[in-house]
Amino acid sequence: MASGASSDIADPGLAAAGMARIGWARRSMPVLGLIGERFAAEQSLGGLTIAACLHVTAETAALVHVLRAGGARVFLAASNPLSTQDDIAAALVADGAAVVYARAGADRLTYDEHIHRALDGRPDLVVDDGGDLLNTLHTQRPELLGAVLGGCESTTTGVIRLRRIASEGTLAFPAIASDATPTRLMFDNRYGTGQSAVDGIVRATNMLLAGKAVVVAGYGSCGTGIAQRARGLGAQVIVTEVDPVRALDARLQGFRVLPMMAAARFGELFITATGSRDVIGAEHLAQMQDGAILCNAGHFDVEVDVRGLTDLAVEITRDVRPHTDEYVLADGRRLLLLAEGRIVNLVAAEGNPPTVMDVSFAGQALVLGWLARDHGSLLPGVHGVPAAIDDQVARLALAASGAEIDSLTAAQQEYLNAWQSLLPAPARTR
Repeated sequence: MASGASSDIADPGLAAAGMARIGWARRSMPVLGLIGERFAAEQSLGGLTIAACLHVTAETAALVHVLRAGGARVFLAASNPLSTQDDIAAALVADGAAVVYARAGADRLTYDEHIHRALDGRPDLVVDDGGDLLNTLHTQRPELLGAVLGGCESTTTGVIRLRRIASEGTLAFPAIASDATPTRLMFDNRYGTGQSAVDGIVRATNMLLAGKAVVVAGYGSCGTGIAQRARGLGAQVIVTEVDPVRALDARLQGFRVLPMMAAARFGELFITATGSRDVIGAEHLAQMQDGAILCNAGHFDVEVDVRGLTDLAVEITRDVRPHTDEYVLADGRRLLLLAEGRIVNLVAAEGNPPTVMDVSFAGQALVLGWLARDHGSLLPGVHGVPAAIDDQVARLALAASGAEIDSLTAAQQEYLNAWQSLLPAPARTR
């Protein structure tokens, strides 16, 4: 691994604290541990260089250690400066697991520079969370494209950007959309984000959710989890949607479904989880009641129109509580914005629990191993995760939790695969 001197981190002295936190996370990540043992024995990534743009957390560090055990050189940049944990960055550099370019709170210029420096490692494989690394690679570093064997993207927002690159015919290698596997949609999005978003909100505000009118924008897998967790804590949940099927699902789950303009008048807490922009705009802000709280559980800080909110404000008080800013409007109403409009569960809390990220990163690691082995059989473009990989992850997770399942008998398998009836013919009667 390259010298730690080439990294750009905040404080190398935080390494010991970071190592302790990584050790704690790894206790709850047995699936990734099993894959790490296999990677180490087989050297599944031997001789390859990986450029990664991910949230720099203890759980990500566990993934980096697996990639390193498999023989890879890893260059890691942060996918969100406000989610970067400086002690984790220091620990990864100290133990030689990766060259790291990440500082908590880095400005946009530094953030972009860090992505370029990760790409300076001349990667064979790339791993992204949000699409910034893949976008930079195709638009600003095209000289590197010829050496890249493949990549993967783990967020819905990033996959949307990836498909746009592919639609223009400029995607230069096979890229795996690992955002929409059944295990990830269920485990990471519904259960993980559902819990961690609420955790971030409560840490930032210390509010009681019971009895509150909570507006959840977007009823995809993340929004579903958030709405369910908020209702479980006693909130009155309103869902806003643009997709009629998802809106119908929310309605049949017992949630009130309204357009955002109507919901804006009732909500006390607004949580966006759409992957789109301007979901809450100036026209909605004008309808909100005094003390309304705004936050985002999507990827980028564009779901709430922060610029529009700033323009409406006559006074702004930063950090009235940690990660909570107060905007006073001309009519005296106060609106509270959490985490600067960035992803609340990673800024105001610690993101998804290690048990959740164990499953997500296990799939990510197996995808990288598959790309390293079989990239030659894939054409440039966006590909889904093979069902066999997702099935393997689920089976490992079940085994790690002590659960067992049945297997189909030969007769059952034959019955399910047959188009003609395999049941005995009924006896004829005279």
